[in-house]
Order: sequence, then C-alpha cells, then structure tokens
Amino acid sequence: MINVALLPEGSTSDEAARYLFAGTDVSWSYYKPIADVFLSTTGGRTDYSIIPIENTIEGSVSLHMDWLVHEVDLPIQAEWVYPSIQNLIGRSSECLNENGVLEYDRIVKVLSHPVAMAQCTKFLRGNLAHAEWEHVSSTVEAVRLVKENPGSGWAAIGTEAGATVHGLDVLQRGVTDHDNNFTRFLLVGNRPFTERKSDIQKTSILIELPEDYPGGLHQVLSAFAWRRINLSKIESRPTKKMLGNYYFYLDILMSLDSVLLPAAIQEIEAIGCQVRILGSYPSFVYQP
Repeated sequence: MINVALLPEGSTSDEAARYLFAGTDVSWSYYKPIADVFLSTTGGRTDYSIIPIENTIEGSVSLHMDWLVHEVDLPIQAEWVYPSIQNLIGRSSECLNENGVLEYDRIVKVLSHPVAMAQCTKFLRGNLAHAEWEHVSSTVEAVRLVKENPGSGWAAIGTEAGATVHGLDVLQRGVTDHDNNFTRFLLVGNRPFTERKSDIQKTSILIELPEDYPGGLHQVLSAFAWRRINLSKIESRPTKKMLGNYYFYLDILMSLDSVLLPAAIQEIEAIGCQVRILGSYPSFVYQP
C-alpha cells in the first residue's frame, strides 16, 4: 500500500490526490501545515507528499516552493493539474430566507485560506463586502470553524468535499472569479511513480548564476534555445543568501533521459552556473 501525505480531508489537495491515485490502494495521512506534509515524507512516515505549487489566478505558492527548494530534498515524481472549484459554505437554516433564497446580509464573517479567498475576490466584493474576511490555515479549517460556531452568521469559502466532511450546506456553487481556475500539484518523494503513464514528460531544475556575471541569463537561455528545447516556466526567487541574489526555477518540456537536455545542462555548468535537478517526471492533464 502507498502512503501519501497531504493537506486536510476535503481540501482541493484531497480531491486532486484522489484523482491522481484513482484505482490505487492508498492510505491517506492528513496534516494541517504544509511543513508537516513535507516532513512526514522526509521522515519516512509516508511515501509521497502532495504539494499545491501553482494556481491559475494567484501564480506560484511561494511558501511551498521555498520548502521544496530550501528545506527538503525530495525529488518531483509527477505533476498534474486539477480544477479549483470554490463554493460558499454554511448553514441553510441561517443564511436562507423562508423562500429558500440566500440573503448575503445574514453573513457577518467569511473564512478561508488566503489563496482560495483571493480566487473569489470579485464575488466577495460584490456580495459580502459588508462582512469580515478572515484568513485561516486551509479551506477545510474554515469549514470546520463555521461548523463549530452555529448561529454566528459565519460562512466559509471551500470545496464541496469539505462541506460534506463537516455536514454543512453549499450555499452557492462556483464562486471563483474565473471559470479556468486550476491548481498545479506536485507529487514529491523518493519512490518513483509508476501507477500511471503519460506521454508528456517534464524536468524541473534550479540554476544559480555566477556572481556579477554579465549576460549570464542570456547564455543560459541560449543553451536551450539553439537546441529548440521548450521551457514552460521560468521564475526568479531569492536564494536567501544575500539581498539581490536570486536563483532561477525552470520547467522544461523534455525528459532528462533525452540526449539534448543533459547536453544543455552541461553547457550551463561550463559557464560557472550551479544546477540542481528537482526531478524528471510525467505530467498529467486533467480529464473530467
């Protein structure tokens, strides 16, 4: 049996995990802070950690990326994209009138994870600007707090699965600002992922340029360009060594088993760059 660490039951991570491992014998280990998710795998208690790393609306999840880069050494074994469908959750008995119509002015506080709340800004401003908005550690935690405070006029932004877990009602479905709201997840751990196959292969690397090297980034990109290697993402992040010092995170649409990619990496290292390979892995596209 495979043991997988992830954020709490009923979260988008939980829904996404069940999609990736559909038909596989899996034991789920739920944790609240993302640090505990990572540490359960580095400590050998789980085979994999599931990490939400990027969102259509909010971009990269900086805290999770920093943990992947600075705190642990867990290779990426797979990636997949899953829709992030957020809903307004609460008690119908508190928020609906006698005709079954949702009355927003009955809601005095909305709770959710900051990323989920940011995905629903237009909805919140348009309908719940009068209410207090409070950030909590996860969407599931928000739903739990609403459950534990009946009669308070509280509501949560969260998943339908989260509402089911805590026995609350979905007051309004699909309150995200954009219909194409997806989250990219990474499966990290030391065990190769062989449960599913994909025709899409990717490699993620970190590159740190030599200090005060004029044209260094141009030379790095040229090593990929003349070989016609496609990059799907490039992002700069602080190295945390000194102010103004950055590394570059690259997602490459090619396997490390190819001939061209190792040659490009060797060329980059030859100009004095430090290269760290985060993983070479299958990429899965969501199919409803």
